[in-house]
Amino acid sequence: MIAIIDYDVGNIKSVCNALDKIGLPWTLTRDPETIKASKGIILPGVGAFEDAMQSLIDHQLVSLLQEEIRREKPFLGICLGMQLLYERSFENGEFEGLGVLKGEVVPFRTKLKVPHMGWNALALNDGHRDHPILKHTKNEDYVYFVHSYYVQGLAEETIAYCTYDQRFSALVDRGNLLGMQFHPEKSGDAGLQLLKSFKEMIQ
Repeated sequence: MIAIIDYDVGNIKSVCNALDKIGLPWTLTRDPETIKASKGIILPGVGAFEDAMQSLIDHQLVSLLQEEIRREKPFLGICLGMQLLYERSFENGEFEGLGVLKGEVVPFRTKLKVPHMGWNALALNDGHRDHPILKHTKNEDYVYFVHSYYVQGLAEETIAYCTYDQRFSALVDRGNLLGMQFHPEKSGDAGLQLLKSFKEMIQ
């Protein structure tokens, strides 16, 4: 059973429907014992970084999620859920994140339309093409984005990136910890294949 973190932020229904399609059992929860007993965790997220972090704090989930990540439980952050894994965000101020990955979330500085919304091709990093999350993914598979902020720089944990006037991390990995800046649950077959790979990593 996968625990989808229920912290009043995120497009939960789409994530649940996508997991149903690939046959991955899930429960929507903020209960500590249920989260601890789960085989993996998904942290979704749509909205503002400050509000999301405050919700995690209010529901007393911060230290619990940090501990589950340290225990090397499979963990997937989606969109804002990925950004929350980093040290801080400069979205309408400066706010601390979960700090399990090093880096900062910054706004797009571009003449292109912001938010970056729509389909964009994944560029797979050469050194990571054999990563199990990419088992069913090809270079230049298209995935769906909705975001105005991104993780600054291409860190060593970047498995795949996209270009929107500048390169940014689209898919990151550190051991058991994965982050997708895009929405796999809205990315058609390419997104389902990535979620299928996540399922296979858990099993």
